[in-house]
Formats: sequence, C-alpha cells, structure tokens
Amino acid sequence: MELLSIGELARRTGLTVKTVRFYADRGIVPPADRSPAGYRRYHPDAVARLELVRTLRELGLDLDTIRRVADRESTLAEVAAAHTEALDVRIRTLRLRRAVLSAAARYGSTPKEVQQMRELAELSARERRALIDDFLAQVFGDLDGFDGIARSLTPELPDDPEPAQIEAWIELAGLARDPAFRDGLRLLAERHAADRDPTVLRRDPVALVRDEAGPALAAGLDPASAQAGPVVAAVLARYPVRDRLVAQLEAARDPRRERYLELLSVVNGWPAPESLAPVLGWFLAALRSR
Repeated sequence: MELLSIGELARRTGLTVKTVRFYADRGIVPPADRSPAGYRRYHPDAVARLELVRTLRELGLDLDTIRRVADRESTLAEVAAAHTEALDVRIRTLRLRRAVLSAAARYGSTPKEVQQMRELAELSARERRALIDDFLAQVFGDLDGFDGIARSLTPELPDDPEPAQIEAWIELAGLARDPAFRDGLRLLAERHAADRDPTVLRRDPVALVRDEAGPALAAGLDPASAQAGPVVAAVLARYPVRDRLVAQLEAARDPRRERYLELLSVVNGWPAPESLAPVLGWFLAALRSR
C-alpha cells in the first residue's frame, strides 16, 4: 500500500501543508510511518479523516472534540446533538442582543435606556410573567368581571421568539412598567366598572361609537356636517352622559394603549389589531361641533 507524503495529502484535500502539519502535530491526523529521511507518511484513509476535520472545524467544533470524533471515542451523532444545543443557546443570545441594538438604533436611546432594554430582554419566563401580573393587578386587580380582559392583554413570548417578537416585548414591557400608562388604564377600567352598575347600565362607549360612527367615517362624511348629527344623536341616546362619554373615548384613543395592543399582537403572533383612533377622533370632532 502506497503511503502519502504530507505534500500529497495536502494536494488531495485542498489544505495547505502548514494546516496538515498543524493537525498532525496535535495528533488528529497521525502519520502511519516515516521515510528513511524522517519525513512523515500517511495512510490514504487520512484524506477522508482530514476532510472530516475540515468540515467539523468549519462548523465551529474545537480540536479536542474533533479528535474524539476522529478517533471514534465519541460518535458524530452525540457530538452533533451537543453542539446543536449549544448553538441554539448562542442563537437565542444573539437574537436578544440584536433586538436590543435594533431597538436602541430605532429610538435613539441613551446608555441607561439601552441597559434597561437589555434587562427586559433577558428576563426569564417567570420574571416576565411577574412583571405582567403586577401590571395587570394594578390595572384590574380589585375590579370584578375583568378576568377575560386581563387574559386578552397578557403577552406570551414563545420559547424561541423571532427578533421582531423580542423587540416588541422590550417596548411592551417598558409600557407595562410606566406608572402613567398604568394609571391611565386603571382610570379607564374604573369607568368601565362604573358603567356595569345595574342602576346605570350602558353599553361600552368605544364599541358603541365604533358601530355607529364607523360607516360614516368609511363613507367620508364630514364630522361637522349636518349628516353627522344623526350619528351623534344615536350614540347619545344609548350613552347620554356626554362628559363621561368624552372622557372614555379620549382615554380609549390614548396612543400608548393602541401601541400596547399592536405590540401584544406581535409578541403573541396574533393578527394586527384594527386602530380605533380614526373612528373615535371622527366622533369626538362631530360631538364637539354641536
């Protein structure tokens, strides 16, 4: 059987002589013999061994692991499974970092804000849940009949989220921690709770305005026109407390509330919600023109 010189081995594998010698010096591709002059000679099987080594190196495996695989101390399947898990962890970490940097670039954040974003991105599932539970408890905690609404406002970040979901979570969590946003939602919830009093039962004003004013907005009707009068009258007939109605609609069209719902849909993988700001704005303009 003809043995190969280090130069011939390099030519057959496409590696440099220096690289082949490097692997040989570390015992990964040991020589089969030496020539009378002391030059290393390799078994033809070394070609396949070197090709395996090159492939595993390109996949990021360390030399000790490659040696174990080449020497059959560890099976390739075992090594591949272990490194797949390690890569999954690395990928998740890189996704988190990318999301934080992307958010920082988008919002022109300060170093302190970037640090806060990173902390939010790296929260465990339990810590995320605790943050949201605290947020929802402050908004709805002691009010009856809001369990379904609270569940509908709960983000559930997947175990392997997409970068867009991580970015959305970072912004959503920032809103959930914002005292002003919490207070605004709490006030809105308290007003809804009062409307549920059997002695003053009224329909949800937001849904009422959406249903009554939506067609007028879609038709391009001017809110200051006479044709808008019947729409206003229809709403006031169902919800006659004008000042309370205005307060509810203004609170409902808070841009932060709409943004929370948009972010929630991204985190949970839901369809994007319909914006109610245009129809609420149209009705408020129609109401104030009278």
